[in-house]
Amino acid sequence: MKLVGIAMLMAASLCFGQEQGDFQPAMTNVPDAQYPRVDSQSRVEVRVKAPDANKVKVNFWSGPKLDMVKQSDGYWTVTTPPQAPGLHYYTLNIDGAEVSDPGSRSYFGGGKDSSAVEVPEAGATYYLPQDVPHGQVREVWYHSRVTGTWRRAFVYTPPDYDTKAKVRYPVLYLQHGAGEDETGWTKQGHANFILDNLIASGNTKPMIIVMAYGYARRAGQPVPDLTGKPFGSPEMMRAMQENAAAFEDDLTQVLIPFIDSNFRTLPDRDHRAMAGLSMGGMQTFQVTFDHLDLFSYIGGFSGAAGALILGDRKLDPKTDFHGVLADPAAFAKRVHLLWIGVGTEEPQRMKDGLERLNTSLTEANVQHVFYESPGTAHEWQTWRRDLKDFAPRLFQTAQ
Repeated sequence: MKLVGIAMLMAASLCFGQEQGDFQPAMTNVPDAQYPRVDSQSRVEVRVKAPDANKVKVNFWSGPKLDMVKQSDGYWTVTTPPQAPGLHYYTLNIDGAEVSDPGSRSYFGGGKDSSAVEVPEAGATYYLPQDVPHGQVREVWYHSRVTGTWRRAFVYTPPDYDTKAKVRYPVLYLQHGAGEDETGWTKQGHANFILDNLIASGNTKPMIIVMAYGYARRAGQPVPDLTGKPFGSPEMMRAMQENAAAFEDDLTQVLIPFIDSNFRTLPDRDHRAMAGLSMGGMQTFQVTFDHLDLFSYIGGFSGAAGALILGDRKLDPKTDFHGVLADPAAFAKRVHLLWIGVGTEEPQRMKDGLERLNTSLTEANVQHVFYESPGTAHEWQTWRRDLKDFAPRLFQTAQ
């Protein structure tokens, strides 16, 4: 019996060791940081040193909120249940203070620098660096007469941009979501690697991608005081509308001319697209439908047609979007692609709104693409998949 008991203990120890050994440092960690770690079951192990703390929690913004357990060496640890693939924002709460994890790189989300952990998607390499030619991501600054300030954008140029000096390229304006900034699509979204891999596959046109800061305030406009004003209040909605209008003018009146003057673009509507995630998708629908003289490709990733998807009414093709959908055949000649995407696990209101928009467009005979990302919510893996499906459809018919 003693031998059997020893054998069972040894087996249990081996199994425990295999489980522990399966965890690997996350690719989103700072150099040489061993935590957080991710295992093959997509569980995340978080560890932080706080010997004098009384209570430590981990808060995954779109996932679990867990109490961490103090160890004898002063470290606090916790292991999450399996997580969906992709990048997950999180913060630590140490005795009531919300802080970042020193083991994680910083990502701008929720209006602040935050921690994040990448949970790999099994078998998926489309958003990772591969052994293919790589483009460049360039940081540019331009002075806006709309805002009266210097503004920053990031510009992806395709792999052959510098070697084919006489070639001009179509442009995709790609916008981030609320609480994020112009770094999001490369740091969190890996848009540059997605395009590198798609272009190398031969089924995607080489293109320039412009990623702009999505907030704007007109020169001289005071900062609105929204203290105590809940989301959806008249004051907040007015501030959002003013921001959206200023951003629209900055993009169309300042940024597009700047890009066309400083990069080898094909500066016409047949070679210009716009897409965005969440807030950026809503901005895209406002900007492009207001300026169909500038854009002929439109994409909304978990966000489109603002009030329509957040409200409860269906699309009216005769009045919405200046009535351009009233004649579906004429619209199809002007707009080469209208694309809408949603994650199957999105918040219900967002999912219902986008599905209602899809149904409305179908009933109105408006040609469009509706894409569902299986098993993902309002998160970067949804939007990476969106870009992977959207980009190959761009500029295929343009001459």
